[in-house]
Parts: sequence; C-alpha cells; structure tokens
Amino acid sequence: MRTVLFAEVPCFYATVEISQDPSLAGRPVIVGGDPRKRGLVQAASPEALARGVEPDTPMLEALRLCPDARALRTNMALYRGISRQLFACLRRVFPRLESFGLGGAYFDLGPSPSPPERIAAALADAVRAELSLPLRIGIASGKFLARLAAEESGAAQLRRIPAGAELDFLRPLPVGRLEGVGRKTEAGLAELGAATIGDVLALGRERLEEAFGAHGLRIFALASAEDAVPVRAERHPQSLSREVTLCGEALDRGVLTEHLLDLARELEAELARQGLSAARVGLKARYADGETHTRSQTLDTPLAGAAEIQALAVRLLDRTQAGSRPLRGLGVQLGKLAPAAEGERQLPLFPAGR
Repeated sequence: MRTVLFAEVPCFYATVEISQDPSLAGRPVIVGGDPRKRGLVQAASPEALARGVEPDTPMLEALRLCPDARALRTNMALYRGISRQLFACLRRVFPRLESFGLGGAYFDLGPSPSPPERIAAALADAVRAELSLPLRIGIASGKFLARLAAEESGAAQLRRIPAGAELDFLRPLPVGRLEGVGRKTEAGLAELGAATIGDVLALGRERLEEAFGAHGLRIFALASAEDAVPVRAERHPQSLSREVTLCGEALDRGVLTEHLLDLARELEAELARQGLSAARVGLKARYADGETHTRSQTLDTPLAGAAEIQALAVRLLDRTQAGSRPLRGLGVQLGKLAPAAEGERQLPLFPAGR
C-alpha cells in the first residue's frame, strides 16, 4: 500500500495577501477582478467562504454577501513569486514532489524511513518559519484521497486516512466532493437518488456506467477509494524564469543590459536556493506593439552565476531588434536544470523514496 501526502496553502491567493498585510488576519478577504468590469472571485479567506462567497462568484455578488470584506485585485506576480519560494522550501524537506497549482504539492513517500506525520510536521514547520504561511496536509493511499483528507483536516490542519478506513471516510461526504463531479453530474446523480458518496456506491458500477458512460466508471472508482494515478514527482523544477515590464518604450541598450543583470541576479539566487545549474538560457523580448520574439542557446557546460547568465542573455538580445524597436518587456528563462556539484548542494532533511 503506497502512502501519498498532499500539502497545500489553503485559499492560496487570499492567504498570501494576508501574509503580506497581517492587519487582514481574521477579516473576510476576497481576491478577484474589478467589480465594475464584471470581475469574478478568484479566492476568498475562510471568513468570506463561511458567508457564502465562492470562487467564480461575480465580485459584486460576493460584496453583497459579505459587505465588510476587503476586496483585493488579483496580483499574479506576487502569487507566482511566493509559489516559487514555497516549492523551493518544500523540496528542501522532501525533494521529490508533483506541483498542484501554485500552492499545493503531492509527495509519494514510498519507503521513506520517517513516519508520514513527522514529514508532515517538518513541511509545515519549514513553510511557517520561512514564508509565514500555513499548510493543511492530508495523508492517504492515493492522490484524490490525500487531497480530500487535507480539505477535511479542520483546525488540526493534518488528517491521515488509515489503510482500510477509506470507505468509512468517504461514505458520508456529499457527491460533489468527488473529483470530476460538477453541478451537471451532481444533478444527474441526485435524479438517481444519490446525495452522498455512500449513495453512489449503493447505485453500483453498472448503473453508473449506464447513466454516465466512462465518466460513471471513474466516479464509482473514486467513490470506492480506487485511485492508482501515480505521483509524477520531480526533484526540481524543469525551468526557472524572471520577467520585467519596462517603463515607457525602452530603446537604450545600456538600460536593457542593466535589467538583464537584475533578472540574472534573481535567477542566480533561485538556482543557489535550489542547488541547481542550467544548460539552456532563453530570452523573451516583448515589443511595444505586443509582438514577442524568443531566442535561446543550449550550453555544453551548465552555468549558475549571474554574470554568465547576463552575458549570454545580452548575446541573445543582439539577435533581436532591441535598440531599434521599442521594447515593453524582457524575460530570461533557464532550462535543462540539473543539480549543481554535490559539494555545493544543501542536503534534504529527509531522503526521498526511490
């Protein structure tokens, strides 16, 4: 029986905003688009969720349901930056993970010598100490169950479903908690008399297949705690990138070179944080008219230093129309990432199962 751990920062966008402004703690917070332009809710704090605000609710409706909420515009640059730090932090505890959105990750614990609860505590402690963010964690025999356990973890922020107790955990939950059961399928199940996952099991495989086809078989499998989907774990990200939006319509090559150095320094710090080097460097140039050109070069010898990254990025810049055509944005991407020399790497707290 395998052991899968799922860890996530709950209500990621809203929780990140609260971590940046502690005065928001305990208040209903709604993150989304401009209410005047029919923007939708992207995330809400637990206080707002308790008042009926849900993702994809129109912002105007959300503010009607929760008039005292603090409404914030979506800040993807902030969330992506925190997400990168989050995954780097998680990998330092247990290197092999599969990311789930910006704020969650799966871990196949395999034959790890450490008890799952100890690994969970180490992950939560590391993220709290480094990023001041909470984690909720679920541990189970499969990915779907582990994520559901995390969602049901309550104030403890940790729930483990022991082997053999999966159906007892699932049966009382509403059918909408099954992965892939949206409003349309939920309505169809209701017509068959199924309100809970236990009711779904009572319908049986054949009736679900007759009503929903292959989708019905998937529903029955999840309701039966059958989930063999593997954790596609990687020890490190496959690429790293940084971008900058330029003020005005940049033409000065000296200014562009300085921006590339800033991006290279940020990438150098991230490579060092994760113990990586890169064998491919790419450049993205976004012109004032919106057209984007990309250039890249693969290296025989990996690099990790800001000076090397900047030097190669400048050479790639020479292969664009920068300087003669106004630019609005620059980006540098590193690919073909691999662990740096062993002596330069920081060892993880727990060895990963192989």
